[in-house]
Amino acid sequence: MNVEQAYNVWANQYDTNHNKTRDLEAISLRETLNPFAFKHCLEIGCGTGKNTEWLVTKAELVTSVDLSDEMLAKAREKVRTDNVQFFKADITEGWSFAQDNYDLVVFSLVLEHIEDLDSIFEKIASILAPTGRVYIGELHPFKQYAGSKARFETEEGQQIVTCFNHHVSDFVQAAQAHSLHIETLSEYFDDNDRTHLPRILTLLFRK
Repeated sequence: MNVEQAYNVWANQYDTNHNKTRDLEAISLRETLNPFAFKHCLEIGCGTGKNTEWLVTKAELVTSVDLSDEMLAKAREKVRTDNVQFFKADITEGWSFAQDNYDLVVFSLVLEHIEDLDSIFEKIASILAPTGRVYIGELHPFKQYAGSKARFETEEGQQIVTCFNHHVSDFVQAAQAHSLHIETLSEYFDDNDRTHLPRILTLLFRK
């Protein structure tokens, strides 16, 4: 099942099923970005709007993008404000939805589905404002090494979404190649128990 198909199916239960990764990433985004205010935010992978609801309180304008029609339908139902625009798009293709000078670009549990990080960071650099920030919240590579992947249950059985493993250095080097420098790196653990593998890797880059 490809990524678009999977998230179209997943949309009906995405907000209600047991999902530690979804919930912990939402915490990481809020804790990482809470100290800042933004004029124009580009949210890549808005899904059902789990983070969009919060981002519209921190930014004057939010542009939210997703690959899945069904996820976008949920987000539009959930987030009804004048300062958000929703677009369907495949971010591996042209970014016709994007304007110049975003002071925040957000990726939440997206880049594990993208094989070529360099092309994504090239696009980010072209639309990011001077001193703009890029937030990335991902399933931690350590969890991936242990076999964790984006997955959900259906009547036909477990569905596993197409994923690619990216090392921490892959994110950092792809960003640096396009003049984006790391500002913070954080790891989030289930129940804050640091004796187990971290679940979420959070990276904040700045231009």
